[in-house]
Amino acid sequence: MFPWHSNTTEDYFATVRETKLSKLVRDDLLQQILGGQLPPGARINEPDVAARLGVSRVPVREALRELESSGLVVARKHAGVFVRELDADEIRGLYDLRSLLDGYAGRRTAQLTLPQRLDLADALDESIAVMRAAADVHDVSSYYAENLRFHWLLVEAADNLPVVETYRGVVQKLHLSRLKNLSQDTGMRVSIAEHVEIAQALRDGDAARCEALLASHVHRAFGRLGDTTDP
Repeated sequence: MFPWHSNTTEDYFATVRETKLSKLVRDDLLQQILGGQLPPGARINEPDVAARLGVSRVPVREALRELESSGLVVARKHAGVFVRELDADEIRGLYDLRSLLDGYAGRRTAQLTLPQRLDLADALDESIAVMRAAADVHDVSSYYAENLRFHWLLVEAADNLPVVETYRGVVQKLHLSRLKNLSQDTGMRVSIAEHVEIAQALRDGDAARCEALLASHVHRAFGRLGDTTDP
């Protein structure tokens, strides 16, 4: 579902060979959390994780500490480690931050060279076509995944590693708040129309408009949070 999880099998095994065991455990738990197998509020049982993965409890403990520092789990004294449940204020704050990051990406990408900009705009148009096809058949999961990819294309093309890493963390935390309502399909058509405007502003090289449209799009997504799948 997440656009940054796109390694080939060969790349994956090369990465595994060079990665600490605790990182592999973290990635496994991250996949369980973001995939909904460990939903918000669920307790993560350290011995069970160690037994399932065939590792000692030390790398599991390290992995949980890393997930806690990223804001995806919380450790409660004498109770254990739980998947985070975001409250309304935190969700609002994350959307505010995402609005700034998306807006930044819009401004930066609209200032790319003309060939780079047109290539990116073509990729965004292809993404919009996929979202339209998903909306036509009310395939909410596919729409949601492609929506994430649309925004990720812009953020990645802005070529700012701290922004990329921050954005990934924000989207992953916001995903925790989306797991309970990914079956709703209202708001997709409105969201697609906004995506079309964003892609056109990028194609035109209108940096100010592209920034404003993306920032507004994220704020509107937050306003539609109760009845839409737009992330």
